[in-house]
This record gives sequence, C-alpha cells and structure tokens, in this order.
Amino acid sequence: MIAFIDEHRGDYGVEPICRVLPIAPSTCHEHLAQRRDPSRQSPRAQHDEAMKPEVRHVFDANFKVYGVRKVWRQLRREGFDIARCTVERLMRDLGLQGVIRGKPVRTTMSDKTAPCPLDQVNRQFHAPAPNRLWVSDFT
Repeated sequence: MIAFIDEHRGDYGVEPICRVLPIAPSTCHEHLAQRRDPSRQSPRAQHDEAMKPEVRHVFDANFKVYGVRKVWRQLRREGFDIARCTVERLMRDLGLQGVIRGKPVRTTMSDKTAPCPLDQVNRQFHAPAPNRLWVSDFT
C-alpha cells in the first residue's frame, strides 16, 4: 500500500488516499520517516538489515548451494548470534534457496492414454435398499 501511496501522492495527497484505503495517515507517515531514517525502525528490522548482507555473503561464498541449516551453522562459526528461524526468514526474503540433492520422489506414474473404467453408478451413491450398491476406491 505504501508503494501505491508513493506513486499517487503527487496527484491526490496522502490523506485522501488513506481515507479510501484501510490505512491511517500516521502509519504512512511513520513508514516514510523510517525509510528516511533507518534508526527509527524496530530493533528486529535493524538487525535484519544488518544480517542480510552476511547471509548473502555466506550463501555466495559457498557456491550458492547451502541451505538454511548450513548457512546458519556457518554464521555461528563466524561469531554471529542468530537464530535458525531468522536465517530461514532472511533467506526467504532474499530469494535464496539451497540445492536439493537426489531425485524427486515419484509415487504414481499415471498413463494418460489408458482408457478409464466406466462410471457404473453415474456418481449417484444412493442405494435403493441395503446390499444393492457397492462402491470401492483404491486410489
């Protein structure tokens, strides 16, 4: 929403746009102030901004194959006190993903050319009396 407000603030102004959108003008002004002065951000946001280059460096230094666990362990070896879930969140924000080894598991290989059996009950699963209609599914 902030990007939309930035695009159209010259035409309409911040307050009229905020009246239409479900956002308070003070929220928009605070976000813009935080963008101008990063020291106004929350401690978590400041820590994230400081750690993103480190996560990117470890990922790039290891041929872009390390996943969350290995990046986290390498950061710990380098002396950074960071949680594994934080590394996971930062890698997701940066669009980084480790390489998955092995072949993907394929449990079913259906034959699209094989004829399907006819539907004997025409999707009407109501029997007129007991033991008149038996239905099974083995998928």
